[in-house]
Amino acid sequence: MKPAAFTYARPADWPEALALLGGGARAQAGGQSLGPMMNLRLAQPGAVADLRHLPGFAGVTVTGATCRIGAGTTHAAIEDGAVPGLLGRILAGVARRIAYRAVRNRGTIGGSFSHADPAADWVAVLPVFMGEAIAFGPAGERRIPLDGFLRGLFETALAPDELLRAIELPLLPAGTRWGHWKFCRKPGEFSKATACVLAVPGAPVRAVLAALDTPPLVIADAGALLLAAPEAEAARIVAGLGPLEPWRAALARTALQRAGLAAREDA
Repeated sequence: MKPAAFTYARPADWPEALALLGGGARAQAGGQSLGPMMNLRLAQPGAVADLRHLPGFAGVTVTGATCRIGAGTTHAAIEDGAVPGLLGRILAGVARRIAYRAVRNRGTIGGSFSHADPAADWVAVLPVFMGEAIAFGPAGERRIPLDGFLRGLFETALAPDELLRAIELPLLPAGTRWGHWKFCRKPGEFSKATACVLAVPGAPVRAVLAALDTPPLVIADAGALLLAAPEAEAARIVAGLGPLEPWRAALARTALQRAGLAAREDA
């Protein structure tokens, strides 16, 4: 199918982008979610604001111990090493398992995160870090903790007149351990259960369980998942999610166990 007729706009700066948003335009970054929805006419915006040419929308900068990733940075750029150090190794491993390279060449970290599809990779991973989403609105920049950014299915903490400008993550020290697991029936498919575990020296172990048709579950103290037998802890966490189909609950428990095992064995 072809999309319904719409007006294309290419804002030159952030205030112009906000003005277009206030006028009813739909923001577009890589277009890997909005484009198919428009082709199927599930979304029929009257105008689309292409954010790709905004200053600072893409790119990675490091200031002190903080890494700032522009919301328009593509999955492919992250896969290819745009983010430095141990944090970059972790994010590159996540990025290279997103869909296919053609999608990664255009899809963006900020577009995926703000779209808030519960099965998306960045939705399942970013909340584990003690970082912040940088929103831009009429009053300027506003900081939102990553573990509070996602409010529901396709729902975020962004106000209607705000855009996601960047994501800031702390650089990770030596000795950090990482585990990540997602269930896909074939490459490129959306996950049916995803878990990640982050163990930073001197800090509580954090974990996220996601892709269960609910907002991601952030586990602020997940040290028990690094034990030799984490099955009981995984079962306790999944039981607290409420009723799940047996196959989905089994995938969720297994994802947590395998992410914990991967983190425990990470050198």
